[in-house]
Amino acid sequence: MNFLFQLGSFALAAIIAGFIIPQILLISFKKKLFDIPNERKVHNQAIPRLGGVSFFPTILFTIALVLGLRYKFGYTIPEFMAGYFVLESMFVICGLTLLYIVGIADDLIGVRYRKKFAVQILCGIFFPLSGLYINNLYGLFGIHEIPEYIAYPFTVLVVVFVTNAINLIDGIDGLASGLSSVSLVILGALFFYDRLWVYSMIAFATFGVLLPFFFYNVFGSAGKKRKIFMGDTGSLTLGYIISFLVIKYSMCNSDVMPYQPGAIVIAFSTLIIPMFDVVRVVCVRARQGKGLFTADRNHIHHKFLAMGFTPRKAMMTIIGMACLFSAVNIVLAQYIDLTFIVCGDVVAWIVLQLWFNRIRKIRSIKEEKKRV
Repeated sequence: MNFLFQLGSFALAAIIAGFIIPQILLISFKKKLFDIPNERKVHNQAIPRLGGVSFFPTILFTIALVLGLRYKFGYTIPEFMAGYFVLESMFVICGLTLLYIVGIADDLIGVRYRKKFAVQILCGIFFPLSGLYINNLYGLFGIHEIPEYIAYPFTVLVVVFVTNAINLIDGIDGLASGLSSVSLVILGALFFYDRLWVYSMIAFATFGVLLPFFFYNVFGSAGKKRKIFMGDTGSLTLGYIISFLVIKYSMCNSDVMPYQPGAIVIAFSTLIIPMFDVVRVVCVRARQGKGLFTADRNHIHHKFLAMGFTPRKAMMTIIGMACLFSAVNIVLAQYIDLTFIVCGDVVAWIVLQLWFNRIRKIRSIKEEKKRV
């Protein structure tokens, strides 16, 4: 029966989002609410960017309705789980509401990054306030339990980092939603396996929202007014929900779920591509003396486009890389020291970047010779 509730959450969210997104498209074209192309962007037509407006209300409605039905038919949440979930959900809803408002404002009129960071930090603080924080590294770099005075600010930093990682990876059609879907499906399955039904429902409901959006975003035609972007409203919502799920799975709390030796690596493995890419881009900007928040064309999807990939092939390849990293890490976490796994991930990432740079350089030289 719990499986049916997970499936119901996914299906209901997908149906509602599939109904709302066409209405958002209609309003966007009537009110001329577009994402205007420029030299940094891949698209060359004005396209609505309010697809993410559908995410938060749909997820909230779906979870509330499915939980209500569970209670109505006698399938209550275990008391030990409900005690944690009620407090966590109240603060998470507060955070999502603030990010939703800021995201809409940014998509419509623009918001300075300092203000967005301030709101993200406040939303990150809601996690420790709810009793949710990263309290154990499970032996990663020789560290196990973390004292609260370190765990609290570290958790806030992680929330801001992951939220921005999802936001910044949203550069070509289907990439942010595809990478988020990989993370959500894996986390949903992990929570389901550990019998944490409520958190699994959140993951699958969020994945359900992304399916119709992915269809319109990747396969929709701009000429037929059927294409839409998620905008900051969507990416901030996704980043915050995924942060919540990842930190929940990483937190060592035997009252909720059994001890998982590699929990933190397993959880964050689902986000390796966006997290590693943000770190690389920031390091490159710092080395070049640019502002850390200066927009450029140095993200991984820009590299793939420069190597000659079409946007769709680039998206599919990057998502495939994310699946591979996650699968390998989940398997290895059962047998190998976590520090070796993370170091191996870093080495693999660096080798891949060097390889991509070489391909891009060779292609650039060939094109230059053709022009000559």
